Amino acid sequence: MIKKILVWLLATVFLVTASFAEAQQTKKIPRIGFLGSGSPSTQKVSFDAFHQGLRELGYIEGQNIAIEYRYAEGKQDRFPELAAELVRLRLDVIVTSGTQMTLAVKQASSTIPIVVGGAGDLVGMGLVASLARPGGNVTGSTNIDPDLSAKRLELLKESFPKLSRVAVLYREGSRGDDHELKETQAAARTLKIQVQPLAVKDPSQFSDTYAAMKKERAAALIIFHGSFTSFHKQQLVELAAKNRLPTMTGQSDWADNGALLSYGPDRLEGWRRAAYFVDKILKGAKPADLPVHQPMKFELIINLKTAKQIGLTIPPNVLVRADKVIK
Repeated sequence: MIKKILVWLLATVFLVTASFAEAQQTKKIPRIGFLGSGSPSTQKVSFDAFHQGLRELGYIEGQNIAIEYRYAEGKQDRFPELAAELVRLRLDVIVTSGTQMTLAVKQASSTIPIVVGGAGDLVGMGLVASLARPGGNVTGSTNIDPDLSAKRLELLKESFPKLSRVAVLYREGSRGDDHELKETQAAARTLKIQVQPLAVKDPSQFSDTYAAMKKERAAALIIFHGSFTSFHKQQLVELAAKNRLPTMTGQSDWADNGALLSYGPDRLEGWRRAAYFVDKILKGAKPADLPVHQPMKFELIINLKTAKQIGLTIPPNVLVRADKVIK
C-alpha cells in the first residue's frame, strides 16, 4: 500500500513539474520589429533613444522583450522586401521611421500594430485618419517638417540678410519632400527669395548637383531630411563645406556632423516616445485609439566651426536664439 502511495506521489510530482515547465516554455516574451532606413551605425542615436525609453518602462532586451532588426542601408527600394520579412515573423509590434517605410509596412499588414518613431505628414499620406484618432494600425510621432519650412527660410534670411537665392536638395519621388518643397516655395515668395529645386535619387548625382548650385549662384542650401539624405549625410555635408555653401537642415545631428544650421523638433524625443506607444500596445491598447504625438519643442543649432571654415559670420541676434552653439 505504501509503495503504491509513493508511486502515486512521484507521478503527481512529475506531472506538476512537467506542466509547470511547459507553462514556462509557452509563456512567450513580446517580440517587436525595428525597421531602420539606414544602417546600425547611422541610426545608433535614434535606436539608443528608443532603447532608453524601453528601459525606463522596465523592458530589457533579451530578458522580457525581443527585438528583430532590419536595415535598408539607405535603399528605399528595399522597404517592401524588409517589411514583408518582418510581417512573416508574426511580431507583436513593428517600429518604423519615415512615411515611405511606414507605408511599406502598412501595405504588408493591416493588422500588426505599427509605431512610427518619426515621420512627416501621416494624415496626408493616408497612414492615419487624423492625429487625434488614427483609426487604423498606425500611430507614433510626426515631425511636421513642411510646417517648419517658412521658419527655416526666415532663419537663413536673418543670418544672411542679402540672401536672394536658395538651393533645395531632396529625394526624387518622395511625396513628403514634394509637399515640403511647395511649402518652402510659398514661404520664399513672401521673403522674395528664389528657390532652386534639385531632386536626386542616387549618390552619383551629388557632385553634379552641387556644381549646378554653384553655376546658378545659390547663396545657401536647404537639405530635406529623409531616409535617403540622412544615410548620405556625411557626404552631403562635406560637399557643402567644399563648395562653401551655408546649409540648413531639419535635424540636430546634421549640425553635429558639420551642417551650419539646423532647426526642427527634438527627434530623439519621438524615438523615446515610441517606447511608450509600444508599451501601451503590448498592454492591450489599439493604435487606432492612441493619438499621434506632435512635437512641442523646437531647437535651433548653429555650428560656428563650420561658419569659420567657410568664412561666414552669424549675426549676434541669431546666435542669441540658438539652443546649442557648436564651437
